[in-house]
Amino acid sequence: MKRHFDQRILSLSFIAVFATLIISGCVSDRTPVQIEGVEIEGYQGERLSSINDFRENSIKGPQYIDNGTYTLQVTGLVEDPKIFTYGQVIDGFQGYEKVVTLNCVEGWSVTILWEGVLVRDIINTAKPTPAANTVIFHAYDGYTTSFPIEYPMENDILMAYRMNGVTIPPERGYPFVLVAESKWGYKWIKWVTEIELSDNEDYEGYWERRGYSNEGDLGKPFVG
Repeated sequence: MKRHFDQRILSLSFIAVFATLIISGCVSDRTPVQIEGVEIEGYQGERLSSINDFRENSIKGPQYIDNGTYTLQVTGLVEDPKIFTYGQVIDGFQGYEKVVTLNCVEGWSVTILWEGVLVRDIINTAKPTPAANTVIFHAYDGYTTSFPIEYPMENDILMAYRMNGVTIPPERGYPFVLVAESKWGYKWIKWVTEIELSDNEDYEGYWERRGYSNEGDLGKPFVG
C-alpha cells in the first residue's frame, strides 16, 4: 500500500529566468516520447502536466538502459556497500507517491505525480559511517550532483520509477529519477546508477562546476 504526500514547489523567479537565458543561452527540445500505457491527467483534483511537456536538455541526450543488466550501487563511506537490480529496488522497498513540480532554470516547469522509493531507505541499507556528510548521485551518462546528507535523510525525497501512472520513459530518466523537491531542475538527476556517501562537503557536480549553485535551492539565485 502506497503512502501519499501532497506538495507544490515554489514558482520560478522571473529574474532568475531572465538571467539564465542571458548567461547560458540554453536551447532545448520538446520531442514527443513513447510511453507504455496511458498517463493520468489529474490527481486528487489537481491537473498534472504531460510527460511531453518536458524539454530534452541532458548533457549527452537520452540514455537507453537495459533493466536486465542495470544495477544501482550504494558506495563510499558505508559499512555495507550494496548493489541492487532494478527489480530489487522496485519490489524491495516501500512505495510512495506525491505530486511535485520541477522548475527548470530555463524558465519552464512541470507538475507530475511521481511514484518511487525513499532515498533514505536505500541509503540506510548500506549503513552510512559517521564521517559521511554528503550524498553524491551518479548517472549513466556521467552526470553528477550532490546534497548534504541531511537533505535525503531528513526529508521524504523520492527516487522515482513512475510518473503520471506509467513507467518513466528513457527520455525522462528510466530507470530512476531523483525528485529533488525544493531544488532547481539541474539537481533532479536522471538515469541514476550510484549513490555515493562521501565526506567531501565541497563536491561539485556537472553544472555546479560550471558556476551553478551547489545548494540549488528554489527561491535563491542558481548562479553567482
